[in-house]
Amino acid sequence: MVLFVGDDWAEDHHDVEVLDDTGRRLAKARLPEGMTGMSRLHELLAEHLGEDAIDAETGTLAEGEVIVGIETDRGPWVAALIAAGYQAFAINPLSAARYQERHSTSGAKSDPGDAHVLAEIVRLDRAHHRPIAGDSDAVDALKLVARSHQSLIWERTRHLQRLRQALREHFPAALVALAAGGLELADPDALELLERAGDPDRAARLSRAKIAAILKRARRREVEVKTEAIQATLRAPALRQPAAIEAAYATIAASQIRLIVGLNAQIPALQEVVAQGFGQHPDAEIYLSQPGLGTVLGARVLAEFGDDPHRYQDHKARRNYAGTSPITRASGRRTVVLARYARNRRLGDAVHQWAFCALGASPGARAYYDQLRARGANHHAALRQLGNRLVGILHGCLKTHTRYDETNAWAHRQAAAA
Repeated sequence: MVLFVGDDWAEDHHDVEVLDDTGRRLAKARLPEGMTGMSRLHELLAEHLGEDAIDAETGTLAEGEVIVGIETDRGPWVAALIAAGYQAFAINPLSAARYQERHSTSGAKSDPGDAHVLAEIVRLDRAHHRPIAGDSDAVDALKLVARSHQSLIWERTRHLQRLRQALREHFPAALVALAAGGLELADPDALELLERAGDPDRAARLSRAKIAAILKRARRREVEVKTEAIQATLRAPALRQPAAIEAAYATIAASQIRLIVGLNAQIPALQEVVAQGFGQHPDAEIYLSQPGLGTVLGARVLAEFGDDPHRYQDHKARRNYAGTSPITRASGRRTVVLARYARNRRLGDAVHQWAFCALGASPGARAYYDQLRARGANHHAALRQLGNRLVGILHGCLKTHTRYDETNAWAHRQAAAA
């Protein structure tokens, strides 16, 4: 008898419900998080499993005897479920909320009720959901560091925008001075200069020697010309905020600068870990052979796709997961084709960047992009379609364990164009 388990998780406990294949409730319980709760779950399920549930050859639980629905695909609890031989389905919380409406239209909600819905989903509709991928530990680890690396870059961008806004509010001359010296706000020497000239009074007292020393440490060219331009801009008369307001903004800017400097130090360090993990994976050579993919971008794409060989039935499934394939909405005589926005955001971002980088690395990709633009597609729509094509090419390379070949990838389109 197959057991269907709904697991509604929280930080410190799990509400579980066990159903048989007819939908009859066999058990329900609230289990604590951790080893104690997992042990009690095993005991609860063992009470209802038959003798034929154990594989006679391996002595372990037979495949498909316990099917679990849970609204997450990571964490030690999920890892323990998979290690125990249970088949786990990660149910999107949005999907679970829609299923909830089938059982109650009043809007009532409870944790035990959510566990019941999850159990019903895997009992009745599991064919429409994707089981948790059987990726290797190496790829799971790579996903963690690649996502952290990307998150740090996003955080640095946010802090740079906040710093820029703070400077615009109280000291816009600092931004003008950086531009006069050919410096970007994220540059280390620009941040060092802003640390020393955080408000108009300190900036006006900054000597030419100190400015020149900062530029020389960054190996800037034309140091004297840039020093003169920066100092002249910082000392030029400008509108001022009240002293108290200036001091507050200077404190805010200084804190943002320190955060950015820290992120600038950590991002390269984490990038080395990403590169090391990616380089050790057996599929790294295939990913690096794709036009437009380097070490960091290739690591992101590999980590988000995973390396489970049975996860994607065909290239269409991989494209759907990447979010590059469009969706069609048809009603009556009206049919609309739209971009797919419900997707893995990190993978979608990586594929979009991959498509852009491929324009300069693959003549076939460039020609395909130009054809799309000639048909009236805008830049981002053309990149989405190019990314869709590149994902299909990657799927074929991984399936056949071959490197990318420019002729094989685009020959059919070149022949059609001819």
